[in-house]
Amino acid sequence: MLLSVKRADTTVGGKRLRAAALVAAVLFGAAAPVPASAHPRESGPLQCLGSESISYEPGVTLLPRRIRVTVDGHLASCASGDGASADAGAVKNGKYHEEFTLDTGCNNLLEAFRARRTYAWNTGDSSTADITGSSTAVAGQVVTPVTGTVTHGRFQGRKLLQLIPVPQPSVLQCLGSGLTGATGPTTLTIF
Repeated sequence: MLLSVKRADTTVGGKRLRAAALVAAVLFGAAAPVPASAHPRESGPLQCLGSESISYEPGVTLLPRRIRVTVDGHLASCASGDGASADAGAVKNGKYHEEFTLDTGCNNLLEAFRARRTYAWNTGDSSTADITGSSTAVAGQVVTPVTGTVTHGRFQGRKLLQLIPVPQPSVLQCLGSGLTGATGPTTLTIF
C-alpha cells in the first residue's frame, strides 16, 4: 500500500492529519505483511526415508475374516532436491496414521487398494493424497509400491511414489494365531 503525503501545514489540524496518516501506514502497511505463499513450494523432488508399522487385530490367518488394520508411518529424514532442506520452512520429517477395517486372509493379503493418506509435516502443514497400491511377494517380503497425487495442502498437484517392503507372513503364522503385525522401511518421493 502506497501513501502519498503532501507537505502538511503547521496548524493543529495538519498535525492530526500527519498522525492519522502515520497510524494508517502502520496498521495497513507494515503491520500486515502478505506472505508470498501459504504453502511453500519446493521446486525439486522431496525424498523421505523412514519406517512403517502395520498391526492387525485379530491376527491375519489362512481363512479370511474381518480385520482392523492400523498403519503408522514415520518419515525421519527428508530432503528436497533443490536444496530447500536447509531452509527454516523446509520439510525435514513427517508422519501418517490410518485405521481401517477389511475382510482378508493370508491368501488375499496382497490385493490392490485405494485410499486417502494424509502426511503431517514438521512444518505444521500437511499433504493429503489419493493413493493406490498393490502388493507383491518377493523373496520373503511383501513389497507395496504406492502411487498417487497430492490433492490438498503442501505439494498440491504433485505426484508421489512410496515403497513399503515388510516381511512376508510364514505358513506357521497363517495356520496358527495369525499375523498380528509387520514393520519395514519405507521411502517416499514427491515429484
